[in-house]
This record gives sequence, C-alpha cells and structure tokens, in this order.
Amino acid sequence: MNVYDSARMADSLSPLGFEETLAPEGADLVIINTCHIRERAAEKLYSELGRLRLLKQERQAAGGKLTLAVAGCVAQAEGAELLARAPFVDIVVGPQSYHRLAELVTRSDDGARGLMDTEFPVEPKFDSLAPQRHAEGVTAFLTVQEGCDKFCTFCVVPYTRGAEYSRPAADIIAEARHLASLGAVELTLLGQNVNAYHGVGPEGADWGLARLIEELADVPGLARIRYTTSHPHDVDDALIAAHRDVPELMPFLHLPVQSGSDSILAAMNRKHTADEYRRLIGRLRDARPDLALSSDFIVGFPGETAADFEATLRLVRDIGFAQAFAFKYSPRPGTPAADRDDGVPEAEKDARLAALLDLLREQQDSFNDAMLGQIVPVLFEKPGRHPNQLVGRTPYLQPVHIDTSLMRTGLLDKTGMDLIGRIAETRLDERNAYSFSGTLINGVEQMTETMMRISA
Repeated sequence: MNVYDSARMADSLSPLGFEETLAPEGADLVIINTCHIRERAAEKLYSELGRLRLLKQERQAAGGKLTLAVAGCVAQAEGAELLARAPFVDIVVGPQSYHRLAELVTRSDDGARGLMDTEFPVEPKFDSLAPQRHAEGVTAFLTVQEGCDKFCTFCVVPYTRGAEYSRPAADIIAEARHLASLGAVELTLLGQNVNAYHGVGPEGADWGLARLIEELADVPGLARIRYTTSHPHDVDDALIAAHRDVPELMPFLHLPVQSGSDSILAAMNRKHTADEYRRLIGRLRDARPDLALSSDFIVGFPGETAADFEATLRLVRDIGFAQAFAFKYSPRPGTPAADRDDGVPEAEKDARLAALLDLLREQQDSFNDAMLGQIVPVLFEKPGRHPNQLVGRTPYLQPVHIDTSLMRTGLLDKTGMDLIGRIAETRLDERNAYSFSGTLINGVEQMTETMMRISA
C-alpha cells in the first residue's frame, strides 16, 4: 500500500512541476513514506533522516534548498515527537492527508516550517486525489479499502489508518480500466483488511470483495487479479466461490494467522481459533485444489509459552505454506499488548523465530522443488539484469527468468521485448534460491516445426 500511496503522492505533485528523480542528491523535495508495523521501521526512518540532514545542510550552504517530508504511519503516530526529534523536517503528513500534500509543499515553499497534517479528514482522501497518471508497468496496485476495525492487540493500524473505509465500486472499476489502458495486465487489490471490503455498488447496494473481483475480471486487458492483506474472520462463502469460479483470480492467497495457539490468538484478539483457521483452509482448498498459501506469524507475543509455540509449529506442519513471513513480537506504543508485563525474553524469541523460519523455509523449498519440470503460465514483466534476459512471475508469484537468445521464433523480436505484458507457457527447468530459470514452450515448439520444414 505504501508503494501505491507513494505513486499517488508523486502524481499529486505533478501540477506543481515536480517529477520523480533517481536519487536524493538531485531532488528538491524528498518524501520518506513510512510504516509503523514494527519498531525497526521507525529506527530506519531516523537513520535516513540523519543522512538527509547533512544533504540539506550542504544544499543550504551552496545557496540551494532541500525540502524534507515524512509521510505514512510513523508520521501519523509520532508526528509531534518526530518534529521535536528532527526539527529540520519541513512537512509531516499522515496517510489520510496525502491529497493535501501539494498544499503543504506550497506553504513550505512560501517559508512555513514544521508543517504537520495528521488529522483524519471528513472527506476520504480518494475523493480528492487525481487518477494515477502512470501505472507501475505490467503489474499495478489498486487500493480498494483502508483501515481496520479488528483491533488486534499488537497492531497500530486502527490508530494510524483509522476505521475501515471501502471505496465505491464504480471508482475502483474506473481506476482499474485506466490502469489497464496504461498497460497493466495484473492488478493487486490492496487494503489493510481487504476482504472486509463493502463498498457501495453502482445500483446502491453494498458489494463484497467477491463481487468486486467478478466485475474486475471483465475489465478488458486484465488477466490476473490478486488481493492482500486478508483476515480469516472476513473470508466469506462468496469469496471462497470466487476462488473456484473466477479464473483471473490467482491461486495464491496471503492469509495471516499469527499463531497456532488458541490462548495467544485470544490474547491477540484475532477472533478465530487455530482449528477454525484449519477448517477455513480446507474449504478454500476444496474450492481451488491448486491454491497455495502464504501467511504471517508473530513469535514471542507476551505470555507465549513453549507449548503455545509448539502449537504454532504444529499448525504450520498441518497446513503447509508456499511462503510465509515470521517476526519477533515488537511492542508498538499505544497498543494494548505493549502494556503487558509478561514479555518473552529476547533470547527465547530469537530461538523460536529461528526454529519457525527453518520449518517455513523447508516448506517453501518443498513447494518450489515440486514445481520443477512443470509447465506454467508466466506473465513476463520486464527485462532482467543480464543481456537477453526477461523476468516474469508464475501464478504463485515465483520469479522466472528466460534467455531470449535461445528463442528463434516469430513469437519474439531479437530482444524478446514484445513478450513483456504477455502470458506464455513456460517450463521451469532450474531452481535458484528464490527464482526459476525456464524455457518458453511456445518458442521451442515453433522452432522445432521450422526445423522440420527446412529439413524436408
């Protein structure tokens, strides 16, 4: 979502004459868009600000100017503290106020300092932001929902992004059509709790995420749809049916569970049990047998015992994940869990995280090994780092590299660039640490046919 928000902020500044540059050294304005989910993100912010402060001083000494802005959830949660700690920052803007960024920049150019806008506005920011002027490329992000009403005890999202808000379906469809017209073939629908989507439809009744996905599947040019991040509590029958019935909806689902212990899930206020999660995964796999899963886990939550952690390992073994993210619990100021006094020692957190990561890595390796030799549809997105190389992704988001110099067929030009934005059947031949090398099957077939005609 921060990638999407950053693009919208850049678009909002275009009328002021701004355009994106490649490095801070060539910028007149630097915006750091922040996340507040884990403590390390805030630490990285202040480290980066220290570097930019020196750059700002150098610019001023040379008679120039560099405006520094901090955006995102750290700005929302710690705006006043941020300005006190880094008074050289010119603008602090929360995620609900991006549509007022151009006004803040104008005021800063006029000499105002220490500007802060972290209010939750009456009007949704999407009502005021202009349509995106550019897509990210073959794949694009599209925010459909923001905020969360779940109030997990470890999470700052309800306090930094606010209550759940779902954009009107017509606005989303219009933006999707615009992105498709700019070349997007794959859309990832975004929300802090995206499957809680309940936006008003064109006829006045609320649509759920499943209905929205069904309509987006009919947008000309769109071939793949994904969504993230979801909550198990909001996976309804219609969404399960969409995984069965909508071929454009990719068979890869990120569904955070956080823990396999019912007592820890209750302490987290997750609103589901471990067995409810297992049954939900069973229903999803019944609907879409080729579905692969990703998830989030927190280890060392306050009060977590060795038995609680073993329950998490047991759930991971029961489910089997194609990939997952695991983190040590990080107390976030203002959340209920941060006030608990039964924290797990850091050494124990480290040991549990290492054990969980080993298991998850083993499962990911097993999933990827099983893909070797398979022929899968790959959406090619961009040139690779090496000459004659293209990079695409499988339906399961696995990167795939092909060498276009091996192709001698009318499907590709000499560089293979005409394959970008297209989906092609590709055999996965070799597996690297996090990607595959493959062979374009259509190209091999056409090359063989041509050789046969020549020899005849």
